[in-house]
Amino acid sequence: MDTRTATAGEWALRPAAPEDVEPIAELRATVLRADLERLGRFDERRVRQRLRDAFVPGHTLVVEHDHTFAGCVALRPAPDGRWLEHFYLAPRLQGRGLGSAVLRTLLRGTDTEGVPVRLNVLRGSAARRLYERHGFTVTQQDPVDVYMLRPPGPPRPDLRPGRAGGVSASAPPPGP
Repeated sequence: MDTRTATAGEWALRPAAPEDVEPIAELRATVLRADLERLGRFDERRVRQRLRDAFVPGHTLVVEHDHTFAGCVALRPAPDGRWLEHFYLAPRLQGRGLGSAVLRTLLRGTDTEGVPVRLNVLRGSAARRLYERHGFTVTQQDPVDVYMLRPPGPPRPDLRPGRAGGVSASAPPPGP
């Protein structure tokens, strides 16, 4: 078993609901603040409003750790694959393997579908290393964002039904 995953604790994914938007907007502001300030782009109101404007519960999963809200991730359908968006974890849980465990679960689904996954990450963000470890490569950059792509890999079946990398994953990745 991946030791980083083992330290992530018990976690689950559940479909997002409309009432999740405010906790997610607050988490986004917390998680992105340092990177946006470094880039000269942090705005207290705008950071939350952009999430509210883009939030689609049907494409979003809430990450729960030890039965409490811990983060979120969206997997939005696109004509040429999926866009991974709004992947935020509570700072206390970052660097413990939870992000990798969640990402592996989502990528298992897109690999099974045979579709590529795209994302963008802020320049200088530590999250870029996570994505690179999972097969994403840079396709382009601008002064604020780094755009990345991961082609589909070979489908990998779950080790056991309802399990993902040795931790609970109770909801499938969001679909189209």
